[in-house]
Amino acid sequence: MAITRRKFLTVVGGAATGAVVFQACGVPETELLVESPLQMPEDLVTGLDNWYATVCRQCPTPEGLVVRVMEGRARKIEGNVDYPINQGAHSARCEASLQGLYHPDRIRGPLVRLEDGKRGSGEFEEISWTDAIGRLAFQLQNLQESNSQSALVLATKPLGGHAGMVADRFASKFGGRRMSYESLEQTTLQAAIMGVFGQSAMPDFDIENASYVLSFGADFLNTWVSPVRYARGYGEFRQGERTRGKLVHVDSRFSMTAANADEWFYVKPGAEGLLALSIAQVMVSEGWSDGVAPVTTGGNNAQLDAFAPNLVAARISDAATAEETADRIRKIAHDFAESDAALAIGGGSAGAHTNGLFNLSAIYSLNHLVGNVGRPGGVLFNPESPLEEVPAARSTSSFDDWRRLVQEMNGGGVQVLMVHGADPWHGLPEAAGFRRASFNVPFIFSFSGMMDDTTSMSDLVLPIHHYLEDWGTDVPNPGPGYQTVGFQQPVVRPFFESRQVHLGTRNFADTLLAVAERMELDLDLPGATFKEILEAGARQLFETGRGSVRASDFRSFWHSVLQRGGWWDTSARSTDTGQRPPVLPETETAAQFSGPEGPNSFHLVPFATSLGDGDGASLPWLQATPDPITTATWQTWVEINSKKADEMGISEGDVVRLTSGNGSVEAIAYPHPGMPPSVVSVPVGQGHLDNGRYAKDRGANIMSILAPVSDSQTGALAWAATRVSISKTGRWVRLPKFENTVPETPRDEAQAIVQIATEDS
Repeated sequence: MAITRRKFLTVVGGAATGAVVFQACGVPETELLVESPLQMPEDLVTGLDNWYATVCRQCPTPEGLVVRVMEGRARKIEGNVDYPINQGAHSARCEASLQGLYHPDRIRGPLVRLEDGKRGSGEFEEISWTDAIGRLAFQLQNLQESNSQSALVLATKPLGGHAGMVADRFASKFGGRRMSYESLEQTTLQAAIMGVFGQSAMPDFDIENASYVLSFGADFLNTWVSPVRYARGYGEFRQGERTRGKLVHVDSRFSMTAANADEWFYVKPGAEGLLALSIAQVMVSEGWSDGVAPVTTGGNNAQLDAFAPNLVAARISDAATAEETADRIRKIAHDFAESDAALAIGGGSAGAHTNGLFNLSAIYSLNHLVGNVGRPGGVLFNPESPLEEVPAARSTSSFDDWRRLVQEMNGGGVQVLMVHGADPWHGLPEAAGFRRASFNVPFIFSFSGMMDDTTSMSDLVLPIHHYLEDWGTDVPNPGPGYQTVGFQQPVVRPFFESRQVHLGTRNFADTLLAVAERMELDLDLPGATFKEILEAGARQLFETGRGSVRASDFRSFWHSVLQRGGWWDTSARSTDTGQRPPVLPETETAAQFSGPEGPNSFHLVPFATSLGDGDGASLPWLQATPDPITTATWQTWVEINSKKADEMGISEGDVVRLTSGNGSVEAIAYPHPGMPPSVVSVPVGQGHLDNGRYAKDRGANIMSILAPVSDSQTGALAWAATRVSISKTGRWVRLPKFENTVPETPRDEAQAIVQIATEDS
């Protein structure tokens, strides 16, 4: 009996012999190359699946994943139970990243702006990779010939691992510079960690083993820093085999973490540090500081008496009488000091004011007062990367750095701007002037897989692989308390691989290597390709002879590392005990605000959702993921106090205009009983000018109207320091929500009822 084509494919899976049979059957040989492209033969279905380990790149702190692949297509994502950061858990952002792989608006090959097309018009034509690399190399060679290498700026998201090493090496060897960009930047947080603990890396907050957590502004159960890791620890904190832990959350907004806390302490925006110092004053004056001798910058602990609860209560909260607030401060101080494993963390809006460093420094100093630094349930320091010159991803450029860059762009000091993984056109406040200044840069090159706002302004687009098609490494920041290196491998073939060799997408680092080769620029790297560089890094780990993966030869080690999704050594921990006295401020640094004042003006507190800072807006699964507090989706809404909304005649669905001193946007009103009367909150991430069909012209970009003010010490954007006024536009739309409208009959349905009743009468 002759062998059938289906049976033969099942046995040999497309080997060389299979090609011969294909030719005999008249089937083109190119049909073998069908792992990721759409041209999948109907009979190439085995029903068998494979699982591959990799690292997520959709999340700010990458998580370890395993991806289910059937017939060469990625079908499902799960958490890697081995990976230390998430230990089997994963986020909605990881799940939704599958849509990024198969997104209909992915850039399919290199693009160049038409010669007669205006910048930002979206008028591009496709070119080959050879042409694209030649154009980029040509512009860089022109800079070399004119001794203007410093006019090159390589702007990336906070980028670590081997990709960060290649980017740094490329920029430095050429003579340019690399800048990092993130809209809700962590510059102030990093500065506070360095100032209080003397650490450049983010520590591991051992929530899992804590008994009392005091959180200031850090929405760690939703979006802050490493929410999957923190949420997993929180589960043990609440339901582990021990006494249930207590959570007190201090914030000016009713967030996901506030909703889960035992106590939510409302504090006026920018007053978080003042509250922390008041708690410290109670602990020190009443002898609750666990024997640690705190000092102020002036060396006199009596300076703390200026922050006694009765003196600051009326200044930090208007939610209760001053006496009640003072009593509450004393109780929190006593409970925090008496707990056997107390932990204080701060971030988010607490560090996003003009006094952000003052706030966070005071907050993190509380950990010294209870002596929990370096102890279980406290602050655990992370060691340095086990790989030389392979850093963790960190913020390296502040908002003030970007403002100085704008001045250089306007003055002709920036001739070539290369952008990877960042969208400053969308994320920077309009008043910062980046959009206008970009027209003064002769050449902008974008490494992006989607036509985001910055990419649409580029002259040349060099599309990158999706992370599920790509190689990479990650040194987690924050780490789990011991040395960890995540390894990212391609789990499918590149989606556009079938589009001829000179089209399709490429690895970002490989593109830089190709440009360097064209320019004869020696980057002094241990490999000619990015994969070879990764293998060289893995060889360094192999030669240590320690860690989670050990083998008799390197090839076995390499394959084992890829199978497990990384390498880690639980015994390689920081040797820093952190036993240093806290230095507490002796005077208050008050927060400054910019914007209108009056009865209809409010403090604006932006917040992140599953869309991140907007990089997830192109994915419909994330657009449809309900906000955990409002359950709203797909749009930009403004959370406003219910009673205040009634006074202003605002109800759910009303389209209102938010106006700052730097512009205005429109959003859908969501009256919220948990919002403080003087504060409104708006999610970030919407309002794109492009970024694909699911994000373009959807909602409003709240970042665009922020005041261009920064922290007085770190230069970070004070994104919670803006005030806005609110006015009605007279329009109404239904706010898309998971549970629809419950408190009242939806307005359009009520109008329909009235109309029917009128007709019947």
